[in-house]
Amino acid sequence: MSSAVPRPANKLLTLVFLLRTQPTPQVLLGYKKRGFAHGRWNGFGGKVEPNETIREAAVREMKEESGLLVSNLDEMGVLLFEFVDDPQIWEVHIFRTTHFSGEMTETEEMRPQWFDQCAVPFDQMWPDDKLWYPFVFNNKYFDGYFKFEGLSTILEQRLMEREGPCQSNALE
Repeated sequence: MSSAVPRPANKLLTLVFLLRTQPTPQVLLGYKKRGFAHGRWNGFGGKVEPNETIREAAVREMKEESGLLVSNLDEMGVLLFEFVDDPQIWEVHIFRTTHFSGEMTETEEMRPQWFDQCAVPFDQMWPDDKLWYPFVFNNKYFDGYFKFEGLSTILEQRLMEREGPCQSNALE
């Protein structure tokens, strides 16, 4: 009989990157003003709610955090995050789009700002971001796994390009 404790189901999350090419190639990032990972720049996203698809969650979170309504989302990758002393794996579905409408708005949680793709503030972001952002910018599909100690130290990592659209849990 095994004494292993069963691992809880993955925590489903989304992350959306809004890109534009004029005046130069740019990405919209949000500065996290409160809560988990405050003080860092990131894409827009969050938890998938019950009875909500991953894509619906991505659209909802983008609207809640930036005021913008996105469409034509392309799921570029799935990243699995493991944190030491936390048995739940975070399964983050990464989307990109160039299609949006509405007025960009700062919220209580996020301050949106456009960055040239060659000037993304990686020193103020999660340490894994600089490893996989190029896939998003270059329209390449990917999967990855990162194991963290705390919020800044990567203990293990795997990252690979894929031929086509996402296959969930590809690295489990």
